Amino acid sequence: MDFFYASLLSFFVIFASIFLHLLSLKRKSEPIVHTLPPGKTGWPLIGETLEFLKKGWNGHPEKFIFDRISKYSSNIFRSHLFGENLVVFCGANANKFLFSNENKLVESWWPSSVNKVFPSSTQTSSKQEALKMRKMLPNFLKPEALQRYIGIMDHIANRHFASHWKNQSEVNTFSLTKKFTFWIACRLFLSIEDPKHVDKFAEPFNLIASGVISIPIDLPGTPFNKAIKASNFIRKEILDIIKQRKIDLADGKALPTQDILSHMLLTSDENGKFMHELDIADKILGLLIGGHDTASSACAFIVKYLAELPEIYEGVYNEQLEICKSKAAGEMLNWEDIQKMKYSWNVACEALRLAPPLQGAFREAITDFIFNGFSIPKGWKLYWNANSTHRNPECFPDPLKFDPSRFEGSGPAPYTFVPFGGGPRMCPGKEYARLEILVFMHHLVKRFKWEKIIPDEKIVVDPLPIPAKGLPIRLFPHQP
Repeated sequence: MDFFYASLLSFFVIFASIFLHLLSLKRKSEPIVHTLPPGKTGWPLIGETLEFLKKGWNGHPEKFIFDRISKYSSNIFRSHLFGENLVVFCGANANKFLFSNENKLVESWWPSSVNKVFPSSTQTSSKQEALKMRKMLPNFLKPEALQRYIGIMDHIANRHFASHWKNQSEVNTFSLTKKFTFWIACRLFLSIEDPKHVDKFAEPFNLIASGVISIPIDLPGTPFNKAIKASNFIRKEILDIIKQRKIDLADGKALPTQDILSHMLLTSDENGKFMHELDIADKILGLLIGGHDTASSACAFIVKYLAELPEIYEGVYNEQLEICKSKAAGEMLNWEDIQKMKYSWNVACEALRLAPPLQGAFREAITDFIFNGFSIPKGWKLYWNANSTHRNPECFPDPLKFDPSRFEGSGPAPYTFVPFGGGPRMCPGKEYARLEILVFMHHLVKRFKWEKIIPDEKIVVDPLPIPAKGLPIRLFPHQP
């Protein structure tokens, strides 16, 4: 009897093993079905755009991201923003995937509102025009060119602080940081140095910045409509400058290498064709926007954090004071001085982490692909967001604490600190921005200490982070 039960048990075990093996083979032969990421598209037409913008207006743009990560238990999710169904990618792994697959699985994309504010005279897309610019910019952003810019930035900083900060007891920080970075951009891109000429451009550029990433409703009075009108105004002004520059180049009154404008006028493409005047105007317009907006926001938040954290201020002040002591009277800042500003740059990076001027950017899938088990169809739009890592405790412990030591040694883990993007699409002006931010910090702290006039001033993100009242501060000049 025991033999019978043992045989029966052996038969059952063999049968069960064969059945399970056949079942596993069947499952392996079945195609794996991947689903779309979780999420919803929200209201018809506007989708979740209003909620996305509202979180920024309330000073917490990261809440839109983290609320949905928690709700869907996923680092990627679907939404509908700025007139498009898209997938939001969050976290360091998502950043690595997107940045590493640029022009393989994804490519740059911007909402249609960008093409309407920056229409191309050649009827090509903003994406194609951006590729042309990225080929042209390296000549002006290579190390030897950047080293030449330091003296120009230092000269403008001296004039700026003498005109707008000296003998003032109170100032509005954000308006002045915009003046400073815009003045530098006008000088280096167009050779415009007259403050009155610079000021003529300033207000229209502010309208463009606040309207280019907005709900694309082209009705009188809307931010989008104001941005379109402002871009048209500035484009006409730049065209006048271009016409005069052509005359000056022909007469030898302007140099072929003096700025980006001259280079554009004198450089042909691979087919020997020169850019149309309207095309050049469009590109200069885009450069002036990108060349000052992000840096002005960063400078303003550095002022904010240095006012709130005296011990951080002292570290920056002592570093800059050592540089001042090494300079002869009237001697300009140089490349070696910039390399000594290690602690100051760590402070600037921490400000960029907590208040990234570039909140994120868009991509488009150029082929079907799978990420984290979810299908992303060709043609779908994607969005990555800096705050998904910058304010993530898994990437930065105690993420709301201002701590410049995060950037000592090897610094943050790869793909977690992304204020300038990453991969082939990393902002080509990163080093340019570093120079003007450090020059600004040097001139500010060597002249003043300061305090915030509104201690709990609200921060608004629209689309850049902005102090709601412009960050008014009270100045205390250092005694000579």
